[in-house]
Amino acid sequence: MPRRAAAHTKRRASVLAALTATALAATGSPAFAAPADGHSMSQAFARAAAKFDVPRDLLAAVGYGETHLDGHSGRPSQANGYGVMHLVSNPTNPTLERAAALTGEPLVDLRTDTEANILGGAAVLRSYADKLGLDDRERDDVNAWYPAVARYSGSTGPAATLYADAVYTFLAHGLYATVPGGEHISVTARPVSPHKGSLDTTDVPTQSTDYPSALWVPANANNFAAGRTAKIDKVIIHVTQGSYAGSISWFQNPTAEVSAHYVVRSSDGQITQMVRDRDTAYHARGQNASALGIEHEGFIDDPSWFTDSMYRSSAALTRHLCDRYGIPKDRAHIIGHSEAPGNDHTDPGPYWDWNRYMQLVGGNTGGKSGDALSFTAYATQRSGSTGPQVKAVQQLLSEQGYVVGAVDGSFGPATKNAVMAYQTGLTADGVVGDRTWTAVLSAGPTTPLEQGNSGDGVKRLQRSLTAALGSTVGIDGSFGQETATAVRSYQASRGLTADGVVGANTWAALQSGH
Repeated sequence: MPRRAAAHTKRRASVLAALTATALAATGSPAFAAPADGHSMSQAFARAAAKFDVPRDLLAAVGYGETHLDGHSGRPSQANGYGVMHLVSNPTNPTLERAAALTGEPLVDLRTDTEANILGGAAVLRSYADKLGLDDRERDDVNAWYPAVARYSGSTGPAATLYADAVYTFLAHGLYATVPGGEHISVTARPVSPHKGSLDTTDVPTQSTDYPSALWVPANANNFAAGRTAKIDKVIIHVTQGSYAGSISWFQNPTAEVSAHYVVRSSDGQITQMVRDRDTAYHARGQNASALGIEHEGFIDDPSWFTDSMYRSSAALTRHLCDRYGIPKDRAHIIGHSEAPGNDHTDPGPYWDWNRYMQLVGGNTGGKSGDALSFTAYATQRSGSTGPQVKAVQQLLSEQGYVVGAVDGSFGPATKNAVMAYQTGLTADGVVGDRTWTAVLSAGPTTPLEQGNSGDGVKRLQRSLTAALGSTVGIDGSFGQETATAVRSYQASRGLTADGVVGANTWAALQSGH
């Protein structure tokens, strides 16, 4: 989360302080309530969708894109947005106040009550649809809502397009989310072909000249300073406390007086540059002149935002910046906002995996980690593949009684037949992808495991989590904090109780390749 420069804090801080003070005065303390009377969040989405004639799955996808369906205990986001639907109260995007006018709900309820907040989000979306002139038939077509979704972002141009594209990607791929309290919210995958109208991805500028893998969407000139007064000597890691598109929009807002050089998206690692490397972004008080700031979509108290794609994309960016500017690739020069001298922020928070991130920055992303079965990543193996990972597949299947032919690291017909025979309950295609790797690596005794345990069973768990999550889990046979975090992340993403304890249900999910 960026910090505005000291010379640019007072006016904006007073605005947000007043807004936040109003919220706290009304509520007494930040607390986000579940839907009243035992109503579930899923029911709240259904009721709001029916009342305002908004497609239920579209409404849920917008909420997921904004907050992963987490109201964050009533705490405002960086842009002063509240609740599951991120209803915003700031001078340029007052959707919270708009929702109050449309629904008659008190502002305090829209901030702190899940059902009211979802109702408010539906009302705002419907108002944008009405402005577009969508009739009854068009409102039933999820593809017709694309411009309304883009408008909900509070942005225009490329940032709005990026936001709407993300929502429609969630609709296309489907969602299965576990929300605070343990309820599961799902959105069924479906083909989408959004009616973009004047909004089109071709409006997004060409790649950044500083980092060609990034898009270029400039921050407002009020939110950074041209040039630098010191040599670049560090990279500072931030978490946005908001969504990717929402953060891009905020950095384009002239009242924000904050920015970062780069923003990284959670779902796929997409990067947008907003301030040139040669210029001074306002992201970490006292360190701006010599630092490059990288924002990561998400919230510090929710590890589900920190995906493998995000880690790898961000690490590649940091590696590039370190090489370009001669920054040492160590934790003295690649730091969190919380570690920057003179700052009181807590991001990237306790769930940011520094060991893994630094390993990726150092380029150690695919080599062996000490034995014939343990790797920092498990690549897809198929007919014609060769090498140590094929040999690992052959060894594992052979140990389970399958006839693989020679254990020689060459994926021939016998190995393919053995893989297909093993793939009961999986797609029997003879290809060892993520699910088959997860199942074959986790096969064995299902003895419960928890933090503090050690041994071969823990190693087997660590290997299977590395395959299942698509991210490196240290394979050392010791169930420490890193492994516990990986277990919770896996459990949450599979709809299991995210307690960090590997019991029968977690083993069953792993051994079935989920």
